[in-house]
Amino acid sequence: MDHGILFDHSRAARIGLPEAVFCEGKPLDAVADLLARFGRGSGCPILFTRLAAEVFEEMPASVREKYDYHPLSRTAFGETLPARARGRVAVVSAGTADGFVAWEAARTLAYLGIAHKVFEDCGVAGLWRLAQRLEEINAFDAVIVAAGLDAALASVLGGLTSKPIFGVPTSVGYGMARNGQTALTSMLCSCAPGVAIMNIDNGYGAACAAARVVNAL
Repeated sequence: MDHGILFDHSRAARIGLPEAVFCEGKPLDAVADLLARFGRGSGCPILFTRLAAEVFEEMPASVREKYDYHPLSRTAFGETLPARARGRVAVVSAGTADGFVAWEAARTLAYLGIAHKVFEDCGVAGLWRLAQRLEEINAFDAVIVAAGLDAALASVLGGLTSKPIFGVPTSVGYGMARNGQTALTSMLCSCAPGVAIMNIDNGYGAACAAARVVNAL
């Protein structure tokens, strides 16, 4: 079935980043058609984001076996871009509850062929957790910070590293956290200069921003 999906195949040539498929909200048969086309062996690396586990499980086994699927991040890819010889990105999360965003960023970096490491549970409520990892984090070329609640980690880390830093507010938290609105406001009002902020839960966008830094090295 033709679902009217036209890929921007020249995007990588223009900006150094290929197109990805945002699955949430797409008809099931449209997602199924795309997954059937771009699995392992297709010769065309495509990243699928917001691909719910229950949707992926609806696919035939012959399709699923051609993908590397990660349920926490809801991402899948059959093939990846070639590994880059230069550039590494640190992905730092305040808590394991922010893992779905941190791992979306990490999986995007893996798909893009960019070396990275995830540092979980670095929230400022236990500042020693960040302090003991800071030297290693500072060895990377760019830093992604995923944090919900008051999202203070972005400001704290923004004052402790000279590396490009991309904050991702997450929708984690009770009541006044307002599904990430408070974290977003907090990051946007950061007193740490030069911290770039993504949209709520947009780990994919943060990875792409970090990739632009790595691609420029």
